[in-house]
Amino acid sequence: MTSAQPVNDVVSSQPEAGWMSSAEIAALAQVQRPVVTNWARRHDDFPRPVERAGSRLLYDGGAVLGWLLRTGRGNAPASTLEAELALHTLTAGLNFLSGTELVEVLTALICLQHHDGGSLTDSDAADLVERARFLDPEDTFLRREIEHAASLGSALPLLTRQAEALTEGAYNAADALDWVLNARRRLHADDLATTAVLPQVAACMACLATAHAPDTAAIANPDCGVGDLLAAAQALADADDVHTYLASDRHESAVRLTRRRILVRGVFAYDMDIAQGDLPPLDSIDAHTPVALLAALPYTPAESRDTGAALERVGDLVGDIQGPFTAVILGPADALVHSLAAHSAADQLRRAFLTGGRLKAVVTLPGGVLPYYPGYRTALWVLSHGPGVPRTGRLLTIDLSGRELTSAVLDALIEDVDVWRQSGWRGDVAHNTRAGAILAVADLDRRPGFPLMPLGSTLADRYSRQAQERPVRIAAAEVRYNALADRARTEHETVGPLRVRTAARPDGEGMRRTTVGALIRTKRLRKVNGHRIAAEHLTAQGHYAVIGVEEVAGVRPVGSRRIDRDVFIGGYEHAAFTEPGDIVVTANPSFGAYVDEEGLSVVAFPARILRIRQDAERPLRPRALAALLRAAAAENRRTRGAVRAARKIEEYHIPDLAPDEAADYEATLADIARRVALLREQAAALEDLEHLTAAGIADGTLTIRTN
Repeated sequence: MTSAQPVNDVVSSQPEAGWMSSAEIAALAQVQRPVVTNWARRHDDFPRPVERAGSRLLYDGGAVLGWLLRTGRGNAPASTLEAELALHTLTAGLNFLSGTELVEVLTALICLQHHDGGSLTDSDAADLVERARFLDPEDTFLRREIEHAASLGSALPLLTRQAEALTEGAYNAADALDWVLNARRRLHADDLATTAVLPQVAACMACLATAHAPDTAAIANPDCGVGDLLAAAQALADADDVHTYLASDRHESAVRLTRRRILVRGVFAYDMDIAQGDLPPLDSIDAHTPVALLAALPYTPAESRDTGAALERVGDLVGDIQGPFTAVILGPADALVHSLAAHSAADQLRRAFLTGGRLKAVVTLPGGVLPYYPGYRTALWVLSHGPGVPRTGRLLTIDLSGRELTSAVLDALIEDVDVWRQSGWRGDVAHNTRAGAILAVADLDRRPGFPLMPLGSTLADRYSRQAQERPVRIAAAEVRYNALADRARTEHETVGPLRVRTAARPDGEGMRRTTVGALIRTKRLRKVNGHRIAAEHLTAQGHYAVIGVEEVAGVRPVGSRRIDRDVFIGGYEHAAFTEPGDIVVTANPSFGAYVDEEGLSVVAFPARILRIRQDAERPLRPRALAALLRAAAAENRRTRGAVRAARKIEEYHIPDLAPDEAADYEATLADIARRVALLREQAAALEDLEHLTAAGIADGTLTIRTN
């Protein structure tokens, strides 16, 4: 093991495109940030830092890549490391540009190379400016950004190399530009990140809006930000589609970025109209041209949010469309789905959407859909109108507010809306959805201010296997609990009541004391470190139980995390298992000790093992030692404001019990543990009964009958 590279020995030079911070190395290798520090400390061949930027050390990205490929360390697949390297080496540009400027310049360089096909690194500043002026004479999307880059002098080669590396790593300009925008939060370009929508939600919205749009449809995106929704819609287009792309934003920098983002995706300038200010007028579109409208209403803080204004904005967006359209609008949940004051202006406006027949589906989403505002609760509206789309008087409502937005959940949402659309927006058994419920608009209209959310369970929920099997599982839990209760009564009658039989120690009888460190030095105890287990290697069905901090602390039951035999033995150096009687301990976030009675488990770092040496002259007892360690930890707990506990585990003072006394204490603790285990089994059976019954009562599939 070697010490960390001294800061004053850092090699200093001019900024390079391939430089990476420790955080970027961790992101590249898909490990936690402290792992990189450990690599630098423990491995002589780990690359030396090449520059110090404030408190950050920067490393040569190529050298780091070579080290990762050579040693096989990290969790990233070797086949993708080289392509990903370009994405994780953007930090060096922050030495002379703000985060927003860096994003603007890099995307402009990528767009320039895409359109004229010329090399960036082989051109000097004057050549780049000339190319930009030829390509963008009216300065609508990249000329000023290229001129700004050219004015940076010696920093320009860094930016051109970075732009070319990004394009080569992504294999095309569109993905390279998206990579830069996806990193805008990490590059501190927060003003470009405020409108960002989760990529999977943006793709879902685009699919809902364009699923049935013909190849000549107009795709509109007001308040487009940097074009997340517009780019998601274009990604779904076929090569022979001739869509018209309409968008707007009040910020000129966002408009220019969106233009670059769409242009590099192969859309011609005459097929797009992206304007600063208001959306290009939709009523100017031919009345027979279908429109797919995507919109995310601008965020406003809760204390100044006006539900009526949000609903008026929706009306403004769809009210000008003369021809057939489908609109998918993301907005605040308190305006789109939550309860409103009865007969208020907002309530009347929302009910007008219902009774007017344009609102077809409402989806309540979980928090975090706008990553910059994680506490912002949002919802989707799907509106549609056109020939063959009758005013059915029905509304599809889906509540995903408590669901993680996985690909399976979003795919089911898309399928539900598609089934709803294919049925002509009419609810019937033949077109039942998998989630949510179809509500009658007349019922909602009679209940002013009522939330637009599903009530009770859907038919799919009622007749799912889970609901059908619930009574059987309840009966099994009852049988299990009653059997455990009979076993507890039998043991009580056979073994008798619990008697600890404690007594006051005589005043003259001394107590020998020792420390954990002394027990280790005298070879009565051995310390064994845990393994650093990669998160992707943990499963619920592996061969060996994994015991880590969460298991020792009681947060997670032992055995809930497991690892496969081949993965552990083949992928981890010095693979070792626990032995029966090993004590697994952890000091952070608080002290915990767990006795592994059966052994053959894997301990995950930072947890570690205290192993009793049975060949010692006075062997320790595992349960007794664990209990004494917990008592010592309670006396040395970390105080408020302190980083660490008062003493290390090795410094804990504990009684050194005589063999007979230790054996009696061990037997008492074993009796207590046996009774605790039985009580926990009973409690688990009762919790299952409570959970299953509550789930059935809540979704309307069960009832309670006392006779």
